[in-house]
Amino acid sequence: MTLNHDEQVDYVLFQNYLEHHEQRGLGRTEAQLAEMASLMPFAATISDLEDARRQLTPIDAAKSAALLNDLAKRIAAVQRSFEQKELPSPKRTVANRAARTVGELRNVLRRWYSYYNLYDPTFTWWCESPFKAADDALAKYQGFITSRLVGIAADDKTTIIGDPIGREALVQELKFEMIPYTPEELIEIANKEFEWCVTEFKKASREMGYGDDYMKAIEAVKQKYVEPGKQPELIKKLAYEAIEYVEKNDLVTVPKIARDGWRMEMMTPERQLVAPFFLGGETILVSYPTDGMTHEQKMMSMRGNNPHFARAVTHHELIPGHHLQGFMAQRHRAYRGDFRTPFNTEGWALYWEFLLWDRGFNKTPEDKIGALFWRSHRAARIIFSLNFHLGNWTPEQCVDLLVNKVGHERDNALGEVRRSFSGDYGPLYQIAYMMGGLQFHQMHRDLVDAKKMTDRQFHDAILKKALSL
Repeated sequence: MTLNHDEQVDYVLFQNYLEHHEQRGLGRTEAQLAEMASLMPFAATISDLEDARRQLTPIDAAKSAALLNDLAKRIAAVQRSFEQKELPSPKRTVANRAARTVGELRNVLRRWYSYYNLYDPTFTWWCESPFKAADDALAKYQGFITSRLVGIAADDKTTIIGDPIGREALVQELKFEMIPYTPEELIEIANKEFEWCVTEFKKASREMGYGDDYMKAIEAVKQKYVEPGKQPELIKKLAYEAIEYVEKNDLVTVPKIARDGWRMEMMTPERQLVAPFFLGGETILVSYPTDGMTHEQKMMSMRGNNPHFARAVTHHELIPGHHLQGFMAQRHRAYRGDFRTPFNTEGWALYWEFLLWDRGFNKTPEDKIGALFWRSHRAARIIFSLNFHLGNWTPEQCVDLLVNKVGHERDNALGEVRRSFSGDYGPLYQIAYMMGGLQFHQMHRDLVDAKKMTDRQFHDAILKKALSL
């Protein structure tokens, strides 16, 4: 049977997905579990209970109670072995990964228990007490690993550990993403992009009267924050400014329901620890100070979310960025969601920052500083994330780069680095912004600048044919 072009694309995507996620990904997971084996010899007991529940295997309440009682003792025994130095201390990164995994195992055990508890009176009679003992042992053990083996106190909200994957794994990830560069070549590209930003920073800085000392210009822009309580009004204004610009200039189709359907929420103080700026999609999540923050935290949040910084990225999160992208992905080739890649997701949104810069969307030197702040930040993400995963840099060095070279507030830089290495994102996620954006930017040159397509045709085609979110 002959496949048409779209079907051939789907075939290649599925084959790539299968090889990476189901084969290489499984092998990497098994290797990580092997590294944690001495820390969690009881893990199989918990996973076996959950597997039996999912298979609807009839449960013996008395045997389950005995198993839970033994589980609590085994967990406590493992903890004592590390306390008394009977087992060698693991690498800090392995211990940190194990602490997260113990927390996940605790959630699995709770889910297993909740399935039977109260619905089966015999089960509750037998298992309530031993379950509480096992749950308590897991909680104490997770705290022990975090505080004693990782070295992070319970009230420590600044230390970042991360889990570098090494060069070989990075190369495999790049191959999966079809990026034909080595990690070292990507760092070189990012350094050149950063140098371009510095040159443009200095131009804007001179316009503001600060000469070539662009860090002073950045500090001046940060002082232009709005009062507490006024940030939502600012974001609304910036969102519609971008929407009206792309519509007026016939850059992309914006369906009315997409234009009017986005929402806004304020980000919780806890979430601002890992996302000190924006998160977006149909709902844009906005960071700004709350009354429970210290004075220094309030000032850093307001300075870091000033109007000129916000103007450069509100459209990244909403329209024509992530919200429009997600809206179209739900309506065109949604089945490609399994093949999602940040090089498309984040690359698309960042590409618009490139394009709007080229078109002169940022007219004042302050707005240019805001746009350049984020553009240099994207280059810095490549530099620090790859150097971290290569084993060249510590998280502290990554924070220092953002503070000293990009102009971040320190707490905001901590949040960015913590987000990058928390384990919630893939190892290439932070490089995908700029590298994906550069790929879209080059396609625009090849097709629109060459007069083969109009802007609207180009952008609409991407939204209808590219990978789903």
